[in-house]
Amino acid sequence: MMDEHEFRKKCDAALENLRKRLLELGDAHGFEVEGEGEKLELLFEEPEEARFVISPNAAARQIWISALVTSFKLGWSDAASAFVLDKTGETLSQVMGRILTQQLGIAVEV
Repeated sequence: MMDEHEFRKKCDAALENLRKRLLELGDAHGFEVEGEGEKLELLFEEPEEARFVISPNAAARQIWISALVTSFKLGWSDAASAFVLDKTGETLSQVMGRILTQQLGIAVEV
C-alpha cells in the first residue's frame, strides 16, 4: 500500500486533471463545478436537481464519489496508472463519464 505522501501526490494530480475536464463539460452541458483539491462538487439543475461529491479518503487511500444515490470507491492501480473502481475495472474518468451520462441522459466522455 502506498504511503500518505504518495497518495496525496497522485490524488491531487488526478483531481486537478478531473476538475479541468469537468469545468469544460460543465460549460458545455450546463452544470456547475465547485471546489478544488480536497473536494469537488458538481451541481445539476437539469434534468433534475442533483449533487455529486468527489473527495479523497486518505485513510483508505481512495477517491470516493457520491453520486446517483451510490458511493463509488476507487483505489490506485499501478497497472492502469490511475484510480480504478475494483468492481468494474473502470478508471476515474470512465466512472465519471458513466455517471454523467446517466445524469444528463446524453453520452459524455470525461
